[in-house]
Amino acid sequence: MHCSEFRTALSARVDGEDLPPGVTGAALDAHLLGCAECCAWGERARRLRLLAARFDLS
Repeated sequence: MHCSEFRTALSARVDGEDLPPGVTGAALDAHLLGCAECCAWGERARRLRLLAARFDLS
C-alpha cells in the first residue's frame, strides 16, 4: 500500500468513519509507527478537526 491509501484511512479514522475496505486498524497503526510523514499528516488532520469543531465548521 502507498501512503496516499493510508492517509485516506487516517482521514476516515479522524472523522470517526469506517476505514476503507482492505485497510485494518492494525495495518494503519503499523504504518504510522514507521512513517513519520503520515504520522505528521495525521496530527495536522486531528488538529484541523479540533479547530473546525471549536468554530463549529465541521
